[in-house]
Amino acid sequence: MTNTAAKSYKFASWNVNGLRAVLKKEPSFTEIASELDADILALQETKLQEGQVSLDLPGYQQVWSYAERKGYSGTAVFTREEPLSVRRADSLLPFAGAGEVADLVAEAATEGRVCALEFDRFWFVDVYTPNAKEGLARIEGRMAWDDAYRAFLKGLEDETGKPIVTCGDFNVAHEEIDLKNPKSNRGNAGFSDEERSKFTELLNAGFTDTFRALHPDEEGAYSWWSYRFNARKNNAGWRIDYFLVSDAIASNVREASIRSDIFGSDHCPVELVIEL
Repeated sequence: MTNTAAKSYKFASWNVNGLRAVLKKEPSFTEIASELDADILALQETKLQEGQVSLDLPGYQQVWSYAERKGYSGTAVFTREEPLSVRRADSLLPFAGAGEVADLVAEAATEGRVCALEFDRFWFVDVYTPNAKEGLARIEGRMAWDDAYRAFLKGLEDETGKPIVTCGDFNVAHEEIDLKNPKSNRGNAGFSDEERSKFTELLNAGFTDTFRALHPDEEGAYSWWSYRFNARKNNAGWRIDYFLVSDAIASNVREASIRSDIFGSDHCPVELVIEL
């Protein structure tokens, strides 16, 4: 990394659960993006193909990753600073092992789940982690993905010597404090022992959960609410959207927040301010 003075960056991440739907709502997506005023804005679950929307976001370069399946998954990153390079989910394949495990990762890699942007001082990696599905029907693929994604991030660090900022919908509430009803949800998708353990492994590999580092005891801080049972009105939610950073830069984090005041999706944006 260049030996220049540290710069303060503001990042934001939002699972929009269908960007075309969000574009039809008020306030408009462009108004929300303007309010977030992030140097980099990451989206998950865009649910569209190339050419289906035309976004005018002055000052931002747009990087998209589309799922092969129409109307499904997908990620995008809008950045004010031009990236040096871009990688997508197929970059996980060398870390996916072999045989059936590799096939599971390869399937998920067709779903537009990663936008990894290299900058002078860091990597910014946007991820939409596969859902384990009801009854943990997709748990094997989820475990394979989690292992490959963790290895991919460490590979970026090792290859370039640059720290990682990764964000997105990780589809897991890590601890009981991270969801409203932990007892009744124990073992369900998003709060299974398997998924929680893999998230612990990711943190133990050298990453910091920025929100929990700054707000270790804050309860009722959620980023996703079911559309059923007036869950958002009652704040019966889950914290499954994160900003993680390499431990080496964790002390540079200045703010980590959850924007539950912003609507338009069943998720709300999460934010990070960090000096790099």
